[in-house]
Amino acid sequence: MLMWRLAASTRTIVRGTISSRNGLRSIATAASTAKAPPSPLLSAQRHVVDATPMPTSYRTFSSQNTNPAINYLCVHVFVSVKPGTENDFLAASLANARASSLEPGIARFDVIQQEDDATKFVLVEVYKNADAPAAHKGTDHYLTWRESVEHMMAEPRRAINYKNIFPATAGGWDYGDGISLE
Repeated sequence: MLMWRLAASTRTIVRGTISSRNGLRSIATAASTAKAPPSPLLSAQRHVVDATPMPTSYRTFSSQNTNPAINYLCVHVFVSVKPGTENDFLAASLANARASSLEPGIARFDVIQQEDDATKFVLVEVYKNADAPAAHKGTDHYLTWRESVEHMMAEPRRAINYKNIFPATAGGWDYGDGISLE
């Protein structure tokens, strides 16, 4: 893709392409000190760029990654609670999520709440293997959660199973050691 940058201090036009290597943005340039081009050159098809290094914290995407692909089971559990029980449901769900995130078969366990209706929640459970959901449902923290929130449900919760597509490696899902979740 052709890129243009107008160096403001010298009114130099820099032409080149962007590539990414080892987390750095590099630009191959051919410069001239001609006057600035007409504005159509800096249109939507031409992006203003510079040669600043990209932070090393950016992730490497799966197409560039040598880690093997994973086949995680992603379960979205949709929950509607009775008005007035949102805080109690959230407290019980967060206790369950904290303990669940430590299970060896769980890559992620997220609790999300709908912005425009505080009685709606989704539990995003990402399991590393086919045995992990059953193992999770046999834990004390899950059984405690299920019993404590049962009376809060406005309707039976429902779950939809998904297979992960992206991220395609464990590094994109797992919390990792030493990561603070709160």
